[in-house]
Amino acid sequence: MIKIDGNKSIIIKKGDITKEETDAIVNPANGALKHGGGAAAAIVKAGGMQIQKDSNNLIKKRGFLDVTNCVVTDGYKLPCKFILHVVGPRMGEGNEEEKLKKTVDNVLNVAEAYGLKSISMPAISSGIFGFPKDKCADILVKTTTEFLKNKADCLETVVMCNYDDETYNIFLEKEKEYV
Repeated sequence: MIKIDGNKSIIIKKGDITKEETDAIVNPANGALKHGGGAAAAIVKAGGMQIQKDSNNLIKKRGFLDVTNCVVTDGYKLPCKFILHVVGPRMGEGNEEEKLKKTVDNVLNVAEAYGLKSISMPAISSGIFGFPKDKCADILVKTTTEFLKNKADCLETVVMCNYDDETYNIFLEKEKEYV
């Protein structure tokens, strides 16, 4: 656990994000919000098809989401109240590190705007989007630490929740730099 200014913290956890009991979970989505694979598919499977229906309605109203954009749906059958759907960068599109920082910052700003105290976030873009896991861990932990120190009023806890051992262990190594 990384303690930040008293009551704020980042928790590194191995687990299933669909079981997280934080106020919201983060869905690393694609710009069409078609939740067909990876964490996105698991979220819809556990939370119900209404999540996909809400996502389809958002796309009809707004159009495709650009990289770094974050939108919110209800959590439905999930233990969280909200899902923060965010589009992270794909490796090879250019300026990926800066885009990932902005992606994480946008998620945290949306959480703050909703008055959330806790969120759970996986390693955005490090799966099928190909972002290197070590760089992802560095950006997520650093950006979240800075946000909790300098911008957070409501947000107190960010859980970095990853399903696989490799990603979890990379995040644990990153945590050691902050403890």
